[in-house]
Amino acid sequence: MAIANPVKFVQEVRAEVAKVVWPTRREVVLTTIMVFIMATLTAIFFSLVDMFIRFGLQGVLSYFG
Repeated sequence: MAIANPVKFVQEVRAEVAKVVWPTRREVVLTTIMVFIMATLTAIFFSLVDMFIRFGLQGVLSYFG
């Protein structure tokens, strides 16, 4: 195993970071809004599924109980 030169490592890291394409403020805001919208829709979906399952289970249990 070769021991890496710390100076060379830092230079390579800086070179790689320079290649990164950073998102614009607008892209970050739009992506954040989309995440909140999708999280809300997912929460609503699973709440509805939970209500239907609970309603069905209560119906089955009241029929046999």
